[in-house]
Formats: sequence, C-alpha cells, structure tokens
Amino acid sequence: MNSPAPTAPWTAQIVTLFPEAFPGTLGLSLTGRALADGIWALRTIQLRDFGLGRHRNVDDTPAGGGAGLVIRADVLGPALQAAKAAAPDLPVVYLSPRGRPLTQALARELAQGPGVTLICGRFEGVDQRVLEAHDVTEISIGDYVLTGGEIAAQVLIDATVRLIPRVLGNQDSLADESFAHGLLEHPQYTKPAEWEGRRIPDVLLSGNHAAISGWRAEQAESLTRQRRPDLWRAYAQAHVDPGRRTQLSGASDQSRNHREHDKDEMR
Repeated sequence: MNSPAPTAPWTAQIVTLFPEAFPGTLGLSLTGRALADGIWALRTIQLRDFGLGRHRNVDDTPAGGGAGLVIRADVLGPALQAAKAAAPDLPVVYLSPRGRPLTQALARELAQGPGVTLICGRFEGVDQRVLEAHDVTEISIGDYVLTGGEIAAQVLIDATVRLIPRVLGNQDSLADESFAHGLLEHPQYTKPAEWEGRRIPDVLLSGNHAAISGWRAEQAESLTRQRRPDLWRAYAQAHVDPGRRTQLSGASDQSRNHREHDKDEMR
C-alpha cells in the first residue's frame, strides 16, 4: 500500500534587501519551535541579487519628479519570477500602508492556504507596473509608515502562523482571544488574588462557570463598545437584537458624557 505523500508546510517566502532580518522574533518561542519542527517554512530571496550594473542597483528616481527612490520593475519583476518558480501556488503580497488592513479574518484566510510570498518595500515604494503584472495584493498593518516592510512582514507571518494547527500548545486559547468572535478580549487575571490593594473580581474565584462566562462576555462587549466602536457596530449588527442594541448604545453615550463631564470639572 502506498503511503500518502507528506503535506508541504505552510511557507513564507520573503523578497527583501535584508534577509538577515529573518527569522528575527519569528525564530523565538512558539513560532520558532514550529519553524524548527517543520510545521511552517521560511525562505528569503535577496532582492539585491537581481540588481542592475556593477553596483547591483535596485532603485531609481520617481517618474514625474519628487523625493526619494522607487524600486525598479525590472529588478523586482525577475525576483518575483524566481519566487514563483520556487513556489508557484503562493499568493504574492506587498506590505504597503495603502493596502487592505490586516485583520484576524485575513490572517485566518492566509493560514488556511499554502503560504505567502511577501514583498518588503523600501524607499518610496515599488514600481506600480510590477504589482499589476504579478497580480500582487497590498496589505497594511496600520495607518502609519515604516522605513521598510521587514517588520510588517514579521507581523503578518506571526499573526498567521499562530493559527496553523499544532503551532500553539493549546488551540482552545484561540477561541477566547481578541477578534475571535468580533470582540476585544475580556480582562485577564492570575495569582496572587490581591496585589497592591487590587483584588481579582470575586466572580472569577467563585467556581461558577456560567457566571464566569457571563462576566467575560459582558466585559468583552463593554471594552469593545468603549475602545473600538467600529468593531462594536459590526458585531452588534450581526449578534445583538435591535432593542438591546439601542439600550447599549444609550448606556455607552451616558458613560462617554459622564467621562467628558469629569474632564471638564478637572480643568
């Protein structure tokens, strides 16, 4: 009887000017152990190897003028061709502040695939033509600008790899963390029961699992309403009946007005 072919590990392929930046923190703790165990794989492609001329130049001035430098299409293009030759099934992602936001749902989607090829930009970015020619998806890790895409690539890989089965010691921990159900996570506590006059909420020490579950759900909803109204609106539309939604919205408005009133009195 023929044994089944081994499944290829989830693979992160990085096109970068600084391959020495990897694995970085990805080589530590759970992701590092999973990398060593072959649960996922990491491969870097040195962009400078595809540079032009004696000095292996990879960039040039922006067409139309302007500050900075742009990575050339005739340098990045061959690098992506080499990446696709090594792993033709991987989607190609360019880490860019103008991209689609990286969310837990997107990380989960990537984790269910074969892996990803990541382009780490530098300078003013990359020539648009190579993004179009290679059907590149742009993903952003936040509304800010970094000096390069290497840190952003590590963020995306970490968020994704931890969702792969067998990477975390306890997969159940994924079920209760922030964004797992569209809400922020409830507060966490551990020993000692009292620290500097602050006690763990009594309900968490009660042994009443139903009460604990209810408290955690209430805390998650409250924190999400206060800190991430965008997440709360989406969650409430899908999970909260209209009557309770209005009630919670009113409570949130009262709480906000009370906080603003306290601030005014302190001035």
